[in-house]
Amino acid sequence: MSFKSLIQDMRGELGSISRKGFDVRFGYGRSRSQRVVQDTSVPVDAFKQSCWANMPPELLRDVLMRIELSEDTWPSRKNVVSCAGVCRNWREIVKEIVKVPEVSSKLTFPISLKQPGPRGSLVQCYIMRNRSNQTYYLYLGLNQAASNDDGKFLLAAKRFRRPTCTDYIISLNCDDVSRGSNTYIGKLRSNFLGTKFTVFDAQPTNPGTQVTRTRSSRLLSLKQVSPRIPSGNYPVAHISYELNVLGSRGPRRMQCVMDAIPASAVEPGGTAPTQTELIHSNLENFPSFSFFRSKSIRAESLSSGPASAAQKEGLLVLKNKAPRWHEQLQCWCLNFNGRVTVASVKNFQLVAAPENGPAGPEHENVILQFGKVGKDVFTMDYQYPISAFQAFTICLSSFDTKIACE
Repeated sequence: MSFKSLIQDMRGELGSISRKGFDVRFGYGRSRSQRVVQDTSVPVDAFKQSCWANMPPELLRDVLMRIELSEDTWPSRKNVVSCAGVCRNWREIVKEIVKVPEVSSKLTFPISLKQPGPRGSLVQCYIMRNRSNQTYYLYLGLNQAASNDDGKFLLAAKRFRRPTCTDYIISLNCDDVSRGSNTYIGKLRSNFLGTKFTVFDAQPTNPGTQVTRTRSSRLLSLKQVSPRIPSGNYPVAHISYELNVLGSRGPRRMQCVMDAIPASAVEPGGTAPTQTELIHSNLENFPSFSFFRSKSIRAESLSSGPASAAQKEGLLVLKNKAPRWHEQLQCWCLNFNGRVTVASVKNFQLVAAPENGPAGPEHENVILQFGKVGKDVFTMDYQYPISAFQAFTICLSSFDTKIACE
């Protein structure tokens, strides 16, 4: 029996049981004077009444493992997600079987977007830009032209201009990109010149991370705001572009200080923090904090100071790979392995900056590359130790106008 027919059979059985329970409870099909009401003190589990409840755990695990191994790419991989949504028992087994992207190189659940990418290989994605509403969409796939199903949607970001800065709100829902959405997972904020950026996560990456209260988060203390709004702003990265007013220094120069990732993560055997669950905090259970400036002294020193300040604290620092000048083409060039086809000042490759001494082979690996392939289509490839969320925010910083950098 194929997996498709298996799911249809299961849905049909569960649906018939659910309809029968609904009819008995509300007395449909009976006269008004002979209504029968289900005893609410006795819980009814439709799944336990089906034949699937009698499946031995060993057999169930073997079936789910075969499904997980056979579905390598989207859209067929949605069958794995469907199995996780059958019931609690199935969900726990699927969560145990499905490995993190670091091991499996697969993005399955939403939490995979917050987990580091695979080691030794790049996850290939692309970004679609909508100029009319200043919205950016991240998809999993080679590019728009090569994807038969237009790719698997991952994240969406919307740009909001402020008097002194620019915010990029990031959401799991392409139709609801707002700070008050339940699918809000973080944001990117720039300074007035667009030369320095801070990446905020809606939940802490490391235990004991201190929350940062911005001006917008002060509004969350008002009673008119819905308690569903996630009120955490945890700085996880700082991005800075070197000033280049006259353009005499060549292409853009950028560096990223990853607050949540140690510098040893790029070394053999090194590890990076891995989130295991998406948690949206509410005002009711969120601890009280005293309000303070949106940028701490440490944050300002890391974003405005040299990379050595961050390296002294053992943080991972990413810098853009220096392009070479091509005499025949009369332009700056980088080897994107065919992933970039259009020349643009936005194109870049990021590698790990060495802490002390000469750079090793691990510092030559491209951790993130971003480039233009069409008018509003850009490729984004990333790998361990950064996540899809972190890579997306870094690429969003390249879209912002930087008059002082080029």
